[in-house]
Amino acid sequence: MSLLPVSRHRVVRVLVAVVLPLVLVSCQQEAGGGKATTTLTRPDQGAIATPAPDSFKVAFESSKGRFTVMAHRDWAPRGVDRFYHLVELGFFDDARFFRVLRGFMAQFGMNGDPRVMSAWEQLTFPDDPVKQSNVRGMVTFAAGGARNSRSTQLFINYANNRNLDGMGFAPIGQVMDGMSVVDSLYAEYGEGAPDGAGPSQERIAAEGNAYLTKSFPKLDFIKTARIVP
Repeated sequence: MSLLPVSRHRVVRVLVAVVLPLVLVSCQQEAGGGKATTTLTRPDQGAIATPAPDSFKVAFESSKGRFTVMAHRDWAPRGVDRFYHLVELGFFDDARFFRVLRGFMAQFGMNGDPRVMSAWEQLTFPDDPVKQSNVRGMVTFAAGGARNSRSTQLFINYANNRNLDGMGFAPIGQVMDGMSVVDSLYAEYGEGAPDGAGPSQERIAAEGNAYLTKSFPKLDFIKTARIVP
């Protein structure tokens, strides 16, 4: 699966990777609606590797309100490219903030459909050099203990987590407005299983939002994430 920083002063907890089948991206027309929908279960590896704009803004509409992230490709080009395409494809829509630790970070980036997660979890991409520091408001990809293990999960730093810089966590952007919304995300479930009583990433991958809605109903979530002018 994906990795994450575990505690502000501890090393990153690595979860077992789930190797699942690859598939391709397709776009379909919604019957009678005339609206294009993206089939995230079949990501096109060539398309998601194309360069993103030098900088762009992403508006996140969440269950607690709106916040905006500015991404900078010169900070971490590979990470920004992946972030851009995930947003373009609607990957984050209805995704939960499944690991929110006060004073540390808020983590997201696991799609609520297990079929989507099975297609993306193994689509890791190369590390970027760390050019910016993990200070408050910085947005950074989570990663596994191994090199080049980033995939879809990100976190927003609540504090000045500079200790993560030396561990290879390269920020890709920064919350430019709405940090108070990020601060208000539900955090009472605490650390995830098996280190805490919070959600299990393995079960999220296998069962999706059905598991989270039943067992962790108070989690906040992303309604939509869209690139904006």
